[in-house]
Amino acid sequence: MSELNTLGLAEARDALRKGETTSVELTEACLKAIDAADALNAFVHKTPEIAMERARAADARIKAGDAPSMCGLPIGIKDLFCTKGVPSQAASRILEGFRPEYESTVSQQLADAGSVMLGKLNMDEFAMGSSNETSVYGNAVSPWRRGNDDAQLTPGGSSGGSAAAVAADLCLAATGTDTGGSIRQPAAFTGITGIKPTYGRCSRWGIVAFASSLDQAGPMTKNVRDAAIMLEAMCGHDPKDSTSADLPVPDFEAMLTGDIKGKKIGIPKEYRMDGMPAEIEKLWAEGAEMLRAAGAEIIDISLPHTKYALPTYYVIAPAEASSNLARYDGVRYGRRAALAQGDGITEMYEKTRAEGFGHEVQRRVMVGTYVLSAGFYDAYYNRARKVRTLIKKDFEDVFAAGIDAILTPATPSAAFGLGEMKETDPVQMYLNDVFTVTVNLAGLPGVSVPTGLDAQGLPLGLQLIGRPWEEGDLLNTAYALENAAGFVAKPGKWW
Repeated sequence: MSELNTLGLAEARDALRKGETTSVELTEACLKAIDAADALNAFVHKTPEIAMERARAADARIKAGDAPSMCGLPIGIKDLFCTKGVPSQAASRILEGFRPEYESTVSQQLADAGSVMLGKLNMDEFAMGSSNETSVYGNAVSPWRRGNDDAQLTPGGSSGGSAAAVAADLCLAATGTDTGGSIRQPAAFTGITGIKPTYGRCSRWGIVAFASSLDQAGPMTKNVRDAAIMLEAMCGHDPKDSTSADLPVPDFEAMLTGDIKGKKIGIPKEYRMDGMPAEIEKLWAEGAEMLRAAGAEIIDISLPHTKYALPTYYVIAPAEASSNLARYDGVRYGRRAALAQGDGITEMYEKTRAEGFGHEVQRRVMVGTYVLSAGFYDAYYNRARKVRTLIKKDFEDVFAAGIDAILTPATPSAAFGLGEMKETDPVQMYLNDVFTVTVNLAGLPGVSVPTGLDAQGLPLGLQLIGRPWEEGDLLNTAYALENAAGFVAKPGKWW
């Protein structure tokens, strides 16, 4: 058998069931790969003791014949998920030393399914970023390189550590979260699959909040089948989360037939942006052709309010972040600044937040506080909420007209170099989310599938957007696209 850490979830599950390997062997292979990949800075809190303990328990469970699909499979957990007794910092200095006394619902469900936690993964601070350059742990680095160029590339953000770890075979899969594209953009940049489910499909309880009406957890995996397997384990109703949907969770893997004959796939004209690279345009056209060849009908559609999506997102998300991050004040947990003689509670708040939050988080908290302030609430926040409703209605109208899924690019380019788009131009960085934020604003499921390489040998992905609660149907369309594209490229090992 090939190196065990290079297996996907489905392959490893089948090998475990046949007795060809054990969870302990799989876990040891991943731990060895993690220790040899510090150059990627993907894993920021390693938990080998927890991993081996869970692997042994999983082997016993498999032997007893009581094993769900995820049992025994080693995965990474994004640092945004609270994990009991393990540092959970959201990549921020302000949560230094925080070890939760509880487990997030999603990571608990994965543990209950028998999966093995290898450790916590790097990310942008409080999930605010598109390049994993705002982390207190330092940059996560993509395992991919441009041709023979040694320049370090971004794995995308905010789930950059998750993307780098899966692409470099440090784990079989990883959890991510997506507020404006933070699963799908890094998946596209690193040649893996990432799905953001419908808002409410996965519990947000125990996940450090960025923007509560947009955040959603999802899996980042090596292929579509693996995404279906892991998503099923992550989903389900949670009474602890008031936005969690009380709906049955289908067997997503069983829905992967690859048959999309008669499906109607929409191509939105508004996503043809000025200055879009020819490679992205070509990839999109080829993707549509692949789906047509698989029996789908390709239909031009209009989502007229798309042009307002980015400004709407960058009003709503910072507003919610400003409110959510008010709790980090140095009083109850996390870091507290050293105070001078005579400093009172106001100085403690100011100093703690000034040294605890990085520049990007400070920027968004200030923008959010501004748009929520008395004189600007109606001008900005309320107007953005109204536009969000119009964006959602655009999708509802298209789906009501019989469209089954929408095909778009996942990102406006391939991965860029670390430092190339640094904080000096935040707006340029925000434009990375141009194809993904609409999905969060409308609460829809979206999946990124790797479909090709650019001229420099870097992965490019396409995005499929589905009807609400129809992740199974969306994954099946993604499966057909994956089969047609035949993407098998892997990064050359330099780390």
